[in-house]
Amino acid sequence: MKDKTAEVAGLQILLPAVMILVVTAIGAGFGVQVLGDVRDDMTTDSAEYNATVAGIDGVGNVTSKFGIIGTMIAAMVILGMLAAFLVFRFRS
Repeated sequence: MKDKTAEVAGLQILLPAVMILVVTAIGAGFGVQVLGDVRDDMTTDSAEYNATVAGIDGVGNVTSKFGIIGTMIAAMVILGMLAAFLVFRFRS
C-alpha cells in the first residue's frame, strides 16, 4: 500500500501560507488607504506629511515582494514533496 502522507502534508502547508499572504495583502491595502487619508489632511512641507509619505512607500515596497514570497513558498512545498517522495520510494 502506497503512503500518501508526504503528498497530503505538502498540500496542507500550502493553504495556510496562501491565506497568510492574502490577509497580509488586504491589511496592507487598507493600511495604505488610511495613510493616504492621513497624508491628505497634512500640510505639504510638514514632518507629518513626510512621515506618511515614507510609510506609504515602505508598505508599497513590502507588498511589491508578495509575488517573490509566494513563488518561494510554492517552490519549498514542491521541493518538500519531491524530497518526501524520494525518501519514501527508496525506503521500501
